[in-house]
Amino acid sequence: MSRTPAAFVLEDGRVFNGSAFGAVGQTLGEAVFCTGMTGYQETLTDPSYHRQIVVATAPQIGNTGWNGEDNESVGPTGDQAESKIWVAGYAIRDPSRRTSNWRATGSLEDELVRQDVVGISDIDTRALVRHLRTRGSMRAGIFSGDALAEREQLVQRVQDQPSMLGADLATEVSTTSGYTIEPVGEARFTVVAVDLGIKTNTPRMFADRGIRVHVVSANADLDAILEHKPDGVFLSNGPGDPATAGGAVALTKGVLDKGIPLFGICFGNQILGRALGRETYKMKFGHRGMNIPVIEHETGRISITAQNHGFALEGEPGEQFDTPFGRAVVSHACANDNTVEGVRLLDDRAFSVQYHPEAAAGPHDAAYLFDRFTGILEGAHK
Repeated sequence: MSRTPAAFVLEDGRVFNGSAFGAVGQTLGEAVFCTGMTGYQETLTDPSYHRQIVVATAPQIGNTGWNGEDNESVGPTGDQAESKIWVAGYAIRDPSRRTSNWRATGSLEDELVRQDVVGISDIDTRALVRHLRTRGSMRAGIFSGDALAEREQLVQRVQDQPSMLGADLATEVSTTSGYTIEPVGEARFTVVAVDLGIKTNTPRMFADRGIRVHVVSANADLDAILEHKPDGVFLSNGPGDPATAGGAVALTKGVLDKGIPLFGICFGNQILGRALGRETYKMKFGHRGMNIPVIEHETGRISITAQNHGFALEGEPGEQFDTPFGRAVVSHACANDNTVEGVRLLDDRAFSVQYHPEAAAGPHDAAYLFDRFTGILEGAHK
């Protein structure tokens, strides 16, 4: 079967020629790579990938097709039927020629076409990933069909788009009206989750532990949080530069002032860190995948984790520091490069991690953190 020619163009002028995969046209975003061998549906629907073109390192993509159960996004009111693909584009090497999974309702490419997501296949993703690891994540574009043009013109289109540094994106993916996820069985506690780009599986993890979750907008203020009389507050994952999220940082400080237990994941880790006085920075190429080792310094426990972040908190593994809310510690670090992977107030009323303990596609090494937070709620209740 002949395919429409396509080009993957980087801002430094490097071009990878291949074939259109998914919708035909033009898309722009930051080029990043994901090392996950499975879970492409969860990756594509993760709101944290908003405005990013994801390059899959796994050589073949699409084997298990697409289904209606594994999406990691919901609509503005929490409706699973309104789930969408959030990536700006998708780049793969070898698209599967057939779909083979009993839950599949269609193929990956059909879903990309249906949601008008421009992608590219048949490129040397190994060479592309090596380039990004060497030069760092950068602005990029995928062009096919009528969007193709002379190389210089395509490079200019890529260079004209804004950088991810300084991008305020959390409000673009957040719920607008809020929604509630009821607990499994009797309600034990109530948690307010600030939706900075929350993944579908997070409220489920709380609900499985008897926790009612009120999901509120990224723009919510402290009064909106307190209306729900929460036993705890959760800060979700999300896209963009945490240095732009001044509102979420102010909200977090208000929650800490009230003494309400707080738990954060990914973007939420960066927000808590900023509320505690730490700075953030843009990483060279970030951590994205399902195979990244993290050390918890207090216990020495190592978890293999799912991650998706291009920004990180400043700090050293195991470092203790003063904050307006008491002493804190850099509780977790990446075993590969010592990137900060978690912070915690020493009195245990607030903690966060940079990785994803709710990972729906796995691994599940870090799921115990939801039990830890539940234990904090129990202690506060007593």
